[in-house]
Amino acid sequence: MERPSLRAALAGARPLRVGWSCLPDPLATETMVRAGFEAVLIDLQHGVIDMGVAPAMLGAIRAAGGYALARIPVGEYQSASRLLDWGAEMVVAPMIETADDARAFASFMKYPPNGLRSYGPARAVQLSGLSSDAYRTSANGSTLAIVMIETRSALAHLEAILAVPGIDGVFVGPYDLSIALSQDGEPGLDRPDTIAAMERVARQTKAAGKVCGAFGANAALVRRYLGLGFTFATLSTDVDLIAGAARAAIAEVEGDS
Repeated sequence: MERPSLRAALAGARPLRVGWSCLPDPLATETMVRAGFEAVLIDLQHGVIDMGVAPAMLGAIRAAGGYALARIPVGEYQSASRLLDWGAEMVVAPMIETADDARAFASFMKYPPNGLRSYGPARAVQLSGLSSDAYRTSANGSTLAIVMIETRSALAHLEAILAVPGIDGVFVGPYDLSIALSQDGEPGLDRPDTIAAMERVARQTKAAGKVCGAFGANAALVRRYLGLGFTFATLSTDVDLIAGAARAAIAEVEGDS
């Protein structure tokens, strides 16, 4: 059976199970998919992943049947095109502040006439199972350009950012957003202003007919963000999953002794 596009999967009745990878290991991302994550985002901003290993990680995710997502470093829009060429189906750009920032990012994500993405998707074509021409004509619609909303400026320009052609949705970084909204530089995911801001982002984004995601560090936060109206929320990271499993295993052994 043909796999639905990521856009179609995100529009389904049930939110996708999305994991987060910080470690530069294709086997780890493949294992996450085979364990039940339907999509995995590889983090080139805060993770220890670079373009040397990213192609293998994207390929491993897709070979296991998952959707391959990636986050670029701040301002490195050219990396977005390269990640798409190597099979990414969604690219997330952090610290987008204005419509001009969003427009610059979109130009690297979309082929002409919608953008300036250069054509050279050899690996993406292989992974898609499409012909080169079919990939080229479908890529603008099937690959998603997602901007992060995590500052006061981004909130102020949200309507204009959402109106930028080629931007398919937003992704909220709750920690950075809560710090930006605070008076003392401290994070506060439970503060009323943080929750209200996130609810507003979800509402406006969905009203614009676009995808709205958020970073969830645990199951409780994922449930909260889905309850606020987000299309999807990522669950934990590979680092935290390994640490949690290790602590649980040690506690089980010590509990038996």
